[in-house]
Amino acid sequence: MEAAKPFQIPNAVQWTMRNKQGATYRIMLWRPDTKAPPNGFPVYYLLDANAIFATVTETIRVQSSGPRKQEPAVVVGIGYDSDLPHVTQRRFVDYTLPASSEELSKRKNGMDWPKNGGIESFLDFIEEEVMPEIDRWIAIDHTRQAIFGHSLGGFCVLYTLCTRSHLFHYYAAGSPSIWWKNHIIHTYVQKYLAEASSDHTRHIRLFIGVGSEEPAGMADGAKEVFQKVKAAKGTGLTTRFARYQGESHISMLLPFLSQVVRDFREECI
Repeated sequence: MEAAKPFQIPNAVQWTMRNKQGATYRIMLWRPDTKAPPNGFPVYYLLDANAIFATVTETIRVQSSGPRKQEPAVVVGIGYDSDLPHVTQRRFVDYTLPASSEELSKRKNGMDWPKNGGIESFLDFIEEEVMPEIDRWIAIDHTRQAIFGHSLGGFCVLYTLCTRSHLFHYYAAGSPSIWWKNHIIHTYVQKYLAEASSDHTRHIRLFIGVGSEEPAGMADGAKEVFQKVKAAKGTGLTTRFARYQGESHISMLLPFLSQVVRDFREECI
């Protein structure tokens, strides 16, 4: 038998980048093996890329082949220099607003909450360093950019929508941690909706998904945000909500990711 070799996804590369604070990130990129359209490729930006980059890339590769193939898209993963699917300490820093122990419930394991609150620096890194770097690698259609995040990453996606809606056209928040900092994301959502009602220059999509077997507070909080967005008028923001029967906080990722890929690319057509 021939000697075993490491498995690689064709046309996928990765490299290391440091932000202005010196934190290291693993950037993953998959490019379709086709010529870019005149306006560039649509693109997915993924948080927690260590866990989901390969899944999303293979989903797009499969759906881009065959007689009914969909338009190819670029995948950009923002992860960490680790072989673990989730790097907990870094996620708490990058995906959250600063919160004191008084603003958070006691953890089930009795331990203190990790260091947190670096979301603004993280989003600066994406906007000012990662996105320009991707533009140097490949032609991107800046009117068709999506971002995906799960759990704390879902909170980050919602916060990005509320504070930097110009960055993306499609926002996908899986099981977002609405509970963070006494449900403060509701305040940001309300402010965004109020300001968006006077600006009709952009059309933005928000997709929120949860599993039916998640803790009630997690699912209910996500549904409340969806209902608030859906009830708002004249914002240029449309939304959808999916509840995946029989799926937990983690297992909902697979059906949600598949639906996000299909939904975003249908929107791009």
